[in-house]
Amino acid sequence: MEYVDVAIVGGGVIGANVALEVTDRNPRLSVAVLERNLVGTGASTHSAGVHFPRGATPWVRDLTLRSHQQWHRLRGRFQLPITSVEAFVVADTESRDSVEQAYISQSALQATERPANQEWKAPAGRCVWRAQGCHYADVAGVTRRLFSHLRSQVTIWEGTDVVGIDAEESGVTVTLGQGTLLRAGTVVIAPGPWATLPVWAEPLRDLGVRVKKVAAVHIESVPHRSAPLTIFHDEDAFLVPLHRRGHWLFSYTCDEWDVDAMTMTGQLDARTLASAREVLAQYSPDLAQRCKSGRVFCDAYSPSREPVVAEVAPGVIFAGAANGAGYRLAPAIAQEAAQLVDLRRNASAQT
Repeated sequence: MEYVDVAIVGGGVIGANVALEVTDRNPRLSVAVLERNLVGTGASTHSAGVHFPRGATPWVRDLTLRSHQQWHRLRGRFQLPITSVEAFVVADTESRDSVEQAYISQSALQATERPANQEWKAPAGRCVWRAQGCHYADVAGVTRRLFSHLRSQVTIWEGTDVVGIDAEESGVTVTLGQGTLLRAGTVVIAPGPWATLPVWAEPLRDLGVRVKKVAAVHIESVPHRSAPLTIFHDEDAFLVPLHRRGHWLFSYTCDEWDVDAMTMTGQLDARTLASAREVLAQYSPDLAQRCKSGRVFCDAYSPSREPVVAEVAPGVIFAGAANGAGYRLAPAIAQEAAQLVDLRRNASAQT
């Protein structure tokens, strides 16, 4: 039976950041990443990868700040496919206080008029702010770039399903789909929207995690080079120019719960398209009519709408339920998970 100090289940953007954080803290640790497909091909492929420095709760704002700083460092360190973008926030006047509370100081939030020459118009009773520190990323590309760096330090098992986890105080035995057993001192489960799979249902049972559909539509209009990101605060939606792909993307809140990541096809249906158009039409009927296609997947959500990073069984750490913000908060989630790995290792060393 092969042994590693740390096994990370999940080769998405959170798993990549966990592997990086763990190895940066202690390069001598043996680390294995277990991915049922290819790294960066799960939810990372469908992610819009938008980062804006805000958080609905104090803890999420703390995670946001740390992730904001870490993405800046990682972007330079690995030349990640991240594009900075000017941003505006739009909200009802009654939401002014919640907007100004949600955005951290790095956003340099400043009230302004509607920017000129934009393809949307704020309805009456809306306020507009300018925000700094925003970007969007090719999340799959970011994930692959991080794992490319990590391959000299960690073992990456792709096409490897995890079918069993047996946790004991002395260590964790992981059963792999090909029949192999892997023994690990600590296991970090970073499954993204696969958080409700039966294999880890028991240790995650009390977390109350549910999986919700996430959808965005593509707008058949080429954004100009300086086109900004627009965040519609009350609708929990955003309009982002994907310059490298040559089109706009509109992400909105899709309220369809308890979907199964294993059966998601990624195809846009008529109801989802109509719902997206209805939300966008409040600001731009023209753009709404240009919505022809899009992307559909899902993500894991917690009851508190805060990410969950916790030891759920002896030596088993769950890192996820990021509520649609997996890319945005991945570095700080990884820091929290790595801290628990350190605590577990220190406790084991003292027994």
